Amino acid sequence: MPVFDFSGGTTEKVEVVCTYTTFQSNEKETSAEKPILVLDHTKRAWKHHSLGMFANQNKSTSFTFKEEDGEMDADILKVDSRFVSLLKWLGENHINVRLSGKNTEEGYAVYKIREVAFGGGTKLSSEDGFLQFMIGRLLDSSAPEPEEDPDDDRDEVGDEMKLTSIQSITDFMNCAGKTLPENIRLWARRNLAVARSHEVSPEERRHAQRALSIMMNVQWKGNYFPSIDPQEARRILDEELYGMEPVKQRIIETIIQINRTHTLPAYGILLVGPAGTGKSQIAYAVARILKLPWTTLDMSSINDPEQLTGSSRVYANAKPGIIMEAFSAAGESNLVFIINELDKASAGKGNGNPADVLLTLLDNLGFTDNYMECMVPTVGVYPIATANEIDKISAPILSRFAVIQLPDYTQEEKKIIFSDYVLPKVLKHMGMKQEECLLTEDGLQAVVKKYEHTSGIRNLEQAAEHIAANALYQIEVDRVSGVTFDGDAVRKLLL
Repeated sequence: MPVFDFSGGTTEKVEVVCTYTTFQSNEKETSAEKPILVLDHTKRAWKHHSLGMFANQNKSTSFTFKEEDGEMDADILKVDSRFVSLLKWLGENHINVRLSGKNTEEGYAVYKIREVAFGGGTKLSSEDGFLQFMIGRLLDSSAPEPEEDPDDDRDEVGDEMKLTSIQSITDFMNCAGKTLPENIRLWARRNLAVARSHEVSPEERRHAQRALSIMMNVQWKGNYFPSIDPQEARRILDEELYGMEPVKQRIIETIIQINRTHTLPAYGILLVGPAGTGKSQIAYAVARILKLPWTTLDMSSINDPEQLTGSSRVYANAKPGIIMEAFSAAGESNLVFIINELDKASAGKGNGNPADVLLTLLDNLGFTDNYMECMVPTVGVYPIATANEIDKISAPILSRFAVIQLPDYTQEEKKIIFSDYVLPKVLKHMGMKQEECLLTEDGLQAVVKKYEHTSGIRNLEQAAEHIAANALYQIEVDRVSGVTFDGDAVRKLLL
């Protein structure tokens, strides 16, 4: 059993008798039945909410309760192994806390710890938000292996909390270093040394601190994915897309594969089809199904690989690339990259083809940003690309995707899509009732006939907006209760 010194400010090394055992837990939420730690309650039954601090003692690891009749100590009996380093940090820095717990047969089961501001405490990271940030990260992490050093633990992201100062980043590393992949943990220590050093330029220190803040505020998750309900996935697909049964089946097959392996497939999805057939809608639907944040890369607007890889810190105006910024904006490493117009990527100018940068991202082997100077894990990245012409995509890129061809809609399908999906959606958006804008069968046929030679349904969506707006105009100006459009009215309106 390891021995820890909770004595904080003592100048003499004091050996503390460790009174507790650790237990392994992967619980995401805490309660009296699933506590963070258990304290001895043989001296008295402790209050539901109790104030104090982890003790400055030299005989045992304990908590000092601040009671009305004075201070009383209680030994720590049991601790969730993820929280050992955090308790050590709280004790060393004399952080005043409020415990929420319940007296049980086992002891006083503590399931919540909050920082409180009253005299004597040294607030290293300013407010309770930092403590909750670390506790949240720790709860979201997995228990460390028994042989691992309990001085490090894992954590998860807290509400609106961001690590920006060197002090808060240092405290985070001390309390929750094991939430980071090993290579990032080593990278962070090197960059902390640079950020604190007076032997490098202020510009180098500024870049190191900025890079640390970006990296520390991303929750670097593993590659485990929980099961997904196929019926809910099907509902989302039906909500976003009419017909296209083969496409939906391929996506449901992917979901079932994830449920069996609890990992993402080795290949992303490439959706190929005419403009306006719903490729982007499908990509967003898959992100919803996976319950992951998503980011968009528009390859037609990226003409230099440096836009993706970032620029070197040797430049004063250096910054991370779009991919690293996407991780930062999402706040986690598991996300969907929607790569629009992949077939336009070959038009790269300047320092090479931007599409080549995507290869490491697509292989899930890790991605290195020039500004960050560190390889970040990409095992939780799921790429979904869209393209109009598959023959314009290079063979190496194409081999990283499972290709799904999207056919254009038939005239009958367009008719159903307009009447049952597009027009009702537009009317709802404009706050109109269905009976305020009606089309006869002849009117519906006229809409579809107008756009029979155009691909996709974007023109149908524009036509629905035009028709609904005209109906609303007549209702407001002519004071009619509703408008019915026949074929002649549609043809006149959609000249």
